[in-house]
Amino acid sequence: MTPRELIDVADVPGGPPLRLFRRGGDFMIVLERNELMSTRMHGSEVALGTMACDRLAGRPAAHLLIGGYGMGFTLRAVLGRLGADARVTVVELVPGIIAWARGPMAAVTDGCLDDPRVTVEMGDVAATIGRATATFDAILLDVDNGPDGLTRPANNGLYGNQGLADARKALRPGGVLAVWSASSDPAFARQLQRAGFAVETVRVRARENGKGAMHVIWFATKR
Repeated sequence: MTPRELIDVADVPGGPPLRLFRRGGDFMIVLERNELMSTRMHGSEVALGTMACDRLAGRPAAHLLIGGYGMGFTLRAVLGRLGADARVTVVELVPGIIAWARGPMAAVTDGCLDDPRVTVEMGDVAATIGRATATFDAILLDVDNGPDGLTRPANNGLYGNQGLADARKALRPGGVLAVWSASSDPAFARQLQRAGFAVETVRVRARENGKGAMHVIWFATKR
């Protein structure tokens, strides 16, 4: 087997560092012992983007917020579905993630960060959401492995009562909050309902070929 090569380490504000590995032509981002994402398995990240766009029902000049750039699979999926009048704001907490996207992973990035529809903000997505009122048609969150602060404890606030209330306020009428998770969490689905959302739980495979682990995406529509 081809050995895994450590490419770089990136500091996470308030959390343990992320490590970028390469094995052959594949990249992996690892948090401690958890492989958060890889170029081998990104089907559910693509689905997060495409399925969110499908639920916007062709709204003109849609404005989407993506929390967590990751490896850019969700962003590229969104850009492939949206029209020229759309806007996408990407909020990334870790500067190293964007440096990797423009550096060793530039071929994977494929220029999506330079798309004229895209604005990149460095910072905490919770703060961006908290400042917004009826701003976004969709908010896509993939900053942890599910509705808990795996990457850093402060992220727990995104999934609590105040975080969901802020997300609902930040969405336009009928807007969609989409949350990616590596596993199911029925209690979180009920929490979304109590926060004033109509909730759809979708299970998708990790790989685009329909194989791999089953991941979960909650699509919560503002009522």
